[in-house]
Amino acid sequence: MVLEESQNSNPREKNEWGAVTLRKPVPTSVAGSHDSFSYWVDEKSPVGPDQTPAIKRLARISLVKKLMKKWSVTQNLTFREQLEAGIRYFDLRVSSKPGDADQEIYFIHGLFGIKVSDGLMEIDSFLTQHPQEIVFLDFNHFYAMDEAHHKRLVLRIQEAFGNKLCSACSVESMTLQALWEKKCQVLIFYHCPFYKQYPFLWPGKKIPAPWANTTSVRKLILFLETTLSERAPRGSFHVSQAILTPRVKTIARGLVGGLKNTLVHRNLPAILDWVKTQKPGAMGVNIITSDFVDLVDFATTVIELNDLLQEDRALAKC
Repeated sequence: MVLEESQNSNPREKNEWGAVTLRKPVPTSVAGSHDSFSYWVDEKSPVGPDQTPAIKRLARISLVKKLMKKWSVTQNLTFREQLEAGIRYFDLRVSSKPGDADQEIYFIHGLFGIKVSDGLMEIDSFLTQHPQEIVFLDFNHFYAMDEAHHKRLVLRIQEAFGNKLCSACSVESMTLQALWEKKCQVLIFYHCPFYKQYPFLWPGKKIPAPWANTTSVRKLILFLETTLSERAPRGSFHVSQAILTPRVKTIARGLVGGLKNTLVHRNLPAILDWVKTQKPGAMGVNIITSDFVDLVDFATTVIELNDLLQEDRALAKC
């Protein structure tokens, strides 16, 4: 994502989107959340189709679902609260629900969350109140969905955002100024061939998000550094998933504690220290995601990386 200063703006003024504006387009640093919707999951609902048959059998025991909830929830804040905190990228995983008469689509992470339509309307309400804010909605996992389900989901997206939807185009042509002029506020990424049927669905390849799949902070940081050095310099956004992923033995050891208390709480400060050392740029960070974004000053730290770009510009003038 790039920024461009309007002719009337102060060079040091920060816009509502949370980044320093510049006349010269440059890559930008954006704060995101992992499994953004999972602040609430329904332990009374069926286990999701993203789980193995063994887990589904175990989940017939009510206590198992209560424990699953502790490991399925990865955020404390609602969509609205995340937006107010500075989060602008949302990681979304969706599914149909067995036996649902309305054939609605739900967010899912082990257990079902809220209806997608409800979440999208919550985001749209914020955007209507803040017309210069831009969000990235990344639909990257689909479960138990046929063509009819995809059509229903896209209809819900259109109903929620209407003219706020941004048509897919060259990443390098994206500037805040251009988006403001078109009154576009929402970029939808759709990791499924179905995207080809709608101009406002961006292909998933335009926003790669390599996944470290580790419980080790050291290995995570090495992975993040490696994937940043290998990222394409042009043509796509880039998501650095600054998250740790529990293994079976991790869950077994911290069964009652859950993801936040067992893995995230003690490691997030070290991950944030890594974020503080980063710099936006063609081969630098772009979008950075985290679990439980409210536990530290995550969004503020990511957003403030954009100040480094302004400092570089000032030094270049000198």
